[in-house]
Amino acid sequence: MLAYVFWHVRRAGVTAPDYEAAHRAFHDALWATPVPGLLGLRIHRLADIPWLTPGQGGYEDWHLLEDSAVLDVLNEAAVTRARQAVHDRIAGMAATGTAGLYGLRLGLRIEPAFAYWFSKPAGMKYADFDESLRPLIASGCCLWGRRMTLGPTSEFCLHAPAAVNVPHEALVLNIDRLHSLGVPS
Repeated sequence: MLAYVFWHVRRAGVTAPDYEAAHRAFHDALWATPVPGLLGLRIHRLADIPWLTPGQGGYEDWHLLEDSAVLDVLNEAAVTRARQAVHDRIAGMAATGTAGLYGLRLGLRIEPAFAYWFSKPAGMKYADFDESLRPLIASGCCLWGRRMTLGPTSEFCLHAPAAVNVPHEALVLNIDRLHSLGVPS
């Protein structure tokens, strides 16, 4: 499973309720007509997005995909006639954005309350790194790994249902879920 993750912030002068309503309308329109291979959507509000606008909050969209072939389908579907107006409305309200591609590395996807962003310690083998996280995976966390160095974040994101002690230096983000589509709550 892959996730196309998009971080974005609203333009100055756009209120959070207006932005979130337009954002929701776009995702509802995207979900209303099935996109082959799009398994679900998770929409989060973040108090800080350090790799995009340090000190400023914004939004994080997780588009859960069967595989990388769905990226082209999703890209086309986002701006088809049926969705063009709602896409253009939210895009016009956004100040900036960036994205990344992640693969589910360990565990089962969850609705996270916390995200821990970190890199594998230098010199550590990937097998040892994975093993260091197995207790967290067994407790209900899941690990996502960046693909092909696409994205501005650290190499890994551990999603956790509650606060946990990660055995590596990590940036912790508290997640405020706005809504999910196609993903069990």
